[in-house]
Amino acid sequence: MIRLGAVYLIAGATFGAFALLGLAERKFANALFHALLAASFLVGDRIGDTGNGVLVVALIGVAASGRMRRSGPAADPPAPRGIGLFAVALAIPVVALAGTLAFAKLPWLVDAKQVTLVALTLGVLVALAACYLWLRPRPVEPFDAGRRLMDDIGWAAVLPQMLASLGAVFAAAGVGQVVGGVFGAAIPAGLFAAVAVYAVGMAAFTVVMGNAFAAFPVMASAVAIPVLVGRYGAPPAPVAAIGMLAGFCGTLLTPMAANFNLVPAALLDLKDRYGVIRAQAPTAAALLVFNTLLLWAVLR
Repeated sequence: MIRLGAVYLIAGATFGAFALLGLAERKFANALFHALLAASFLVGDRIGDTGNGVLVVALIGVAASGRMRRSGPAADPPAPRGIGLFAVALAIPVVALAGTLAFAKLPWLVDAKQVTLVALTLGVLVALAACYLWLRPRPVEPFDAGRRLMDDIGWAAVLPQMLASLGAVFAAAGVGQVVGGVFGAAIPAGLFAAVAVYAVGMAAFTVVMGNAFAAFPVMASAVAIPVLVGRYGAPPAPVAAIGMLAGFCGTLLTPMAANFNLVPAALLDLKDRYGVIRAQAPTAAALLVFNTLLLWAVLR
């Protein structure tokens, strides 16, 4: 049976390749950063909580050292190949969706809890194979391009994982119950008020925490489960799905989501560091209103 370990093995091998390529360019801090990420994927389940804690501290130390360097332009930039490149890129979500639906019916082949991640990984491998067959690059070229992108993103590459872990820590610490107690006394009677508090709370906590996945455990235990599902009998699936969409509205508004909002501004050399956020703000506000009304309409 294919489990999460297979996905981690592929991710770890990829970051290991990035580390070796960084060493070849004498970018020792970048190489160490990628090597630590590779170790987290390859041996993280074997070194225990203390070992992983040391590994995370080491990652932070390398990122905070100021020695990580961005990559310069490629010596031999690839020639454009037309609209067919989009077909290769679209292969990833298409295979991920098809694989998720297919693997769900094959519990003996793929761990039922990990079908989406396994299918997504398969989509990446299919797209990579298509690139090799069509573009015929040097074997190392896709990994070198990936390493250059990771060098440009820098420390922000690990921000989603860290913020998602923060959400799990908050949930384990009972923050959701505390917030739920406050909200329970403050939410006016009525389904719409509960939906509005949940949706706006998802966006607000995402702004603070930088990641909707980090905000969800808190708001789920505070409002979604006890109020929407428990009090009003709402089906959990739309509550979770549309709640996450509301949280993503907060992602568009926060510098805490540095990999989405600050890194693009840096890569594009924008004069306004927060230019991406300013451009996204009207869309985020409109989508938050839409998602709130959508969830209310679905639950009525």
